[in-house]
Amino acid sequence: MSTDSPQPAETVADTPPAADPADSAFSADTRVQTVSSALSDYGARLRSGDLGSLPAIFGLAVLVILFYGLRPETFLSKLNLANLLTQTMPVAILAMGLVFVLLLGEIDLSAGVASGSAAAVMGKLLINSGVNWVVAVIAALITGLIIGAVIGALVAVVRIPSFVVTLAFFLGLQGIALKLIGEGGTVPIHDNVIMALANKNMPVWLGWTLAVVCVVLYAGFQLLRQQRQAAKGLSRQPMALVVVRLVIMAIVLIGATAILNQDRAASPLIFLGGVPWGVPLVAVLFLICTFVLGRTTYGRHVYAVGGNAEAARRAGISVLRIRMSVFMIGSALAAISGIVAASRLGSVTPDAGAGNTLLYAVGAAVIGGTSLFGGKGKARDALIGGLVIATIDNGLGLLGAKAYLNYLITGGFLLLAASIDALARRRRSATGR
Repeated sequence: MSTDSPQPAETVADTPPAADPADSAFSADTRVQTVSSALSDYGARLRSGDLGSLPAIFGLAVLVILFYGLRPETFLSKLNLANLLTQTMPVAILAMGLVFVLLLGEIDLSAGVASGSAAAVMGKLLINSGVNWVVAVIAALITGLIIGAVIGALVAVVRIPSFVVTLAFFLGLQGIALKLIGEGGTVPIHDNVIMALANKNMPVWLGWTLAVVCVVLYAGFQLLRQQRQAAKGLSRQPMALVVVRLVIMAIVLIGATAILNQDRAASPLIFLGGVPWGVPLVAVLFLICTFVLGRTTYGRHVYAVGGNAEAARRAGISVLRIRMSVFMIGSALAAISGIVAASRLGSVTPDAGAGNTLLYAVGAAVIGGTSLFGGKGKARDALIGGLVIATIDNGLGLLGAKAYLNYLITGGFLLLAASIDALARRRRSATGR
């Protein structure tokens, strides 16, 4: 006779049901976060090596405090803050384009001279052909796209390493610019619209209007996002953190607008105030790049290819198309950077975009948090890193420091950022993130 006896009914009823693997796998996607859990998740990401732009923000804060302590009467003055933004614009735009390339673990050594060549095309059309500035700018953008398409084809189709291809273009494009302008020549920029980008300010009322509109749109976007995530039952940040982020963004934007709208002229006979026209241009490019990388299928494919190209290919992503497109985007943004640089200098020379232009742009992207190994980076890295580069240059200039110090300090920041990136990458591998 069997010795097994049936379990009492109450014991069976008290036994908890087995956890559904599907529920546990997606629980993080549907739970409602609290402030405590959100901060805990952020701390876990930091411990795993996902530092983002935090080191760059910390470094920027240290630089601001340092230069303000050494030059309190000039560094944070209204005039110098406007100059600092103007200095940042060409480097930040060029770095935004390089972020796309670096996300694939590639490099574009020709981006700087591509910006100079595109600016040379624009300048020659304005001077020699007398075309409208719109036509000249479109021609410069097409020049950048063609350069990027050829580089992308050689890298993606012919399979030549991007280092070799872009090094060849770095040399060749300087020859094209020299042919267009002539040795020792200069193409002056007289067009009022082009010159206004880096040398003129928008009306005070327009600056305030844009600032308020940006704050309202950002708030509306965040609230709409929260509503959609709630409707779909997805995990979302606590409203308290959303409000804090909105308040910080509003303080920074409205505070900067208030400072820039003040009169910066040394003479009481003239009024020099308002947000530089180039600032909204950089803001628009930043928003577009952020949207493309963070909210589109194309952006997800860029990160996928940068993370693991073979896995992306097996998932049905056209790796060739992605590789070609990032070089085209990079060169198109390089053309815009060249236009802004030409506006700032008021001319285009044969060596425009050569020298340290590329190094500063790559340094800005890497210092801001973009990984040299691919798969990690955002458009904001270019802005934050560009501010770091410009702050070093601006602050040392106010101190009257020797040029070699600028190179040493900038190089040190780049080396530190690359070291942090390598250590963080090792940490992420160790934690499986």
